[in-house]
Amino acid sequence: MYKYEIIIYWSNEDEVFIAEIPELQGCMAHGDTPEDALKNAKEAIQLWIDTAKEFGDPIPKPKGSKLMYA
Repeated sequence: MYKYEIIIYWSNEDEVFIAEIPELQGCMAHGDTPEDALKNAKEAIQLWIDTAKEFGDPIPKPKGSKLMYA
């Protein structure tokens, strides 16, 4: 499982939930529900990576996040 950030939001224009993967240029998906958008985003990530490997393009490592406690 890849650990890329996925941002899900509602699009009034398209009337669907959009899932963007900012670390993978141009990688996005959509769905009627946030859960569908997430599921489709996971498939889009795999397709993006498979295509990058096929063409020998670099694949960014997931940035992840650091938790900060006071």
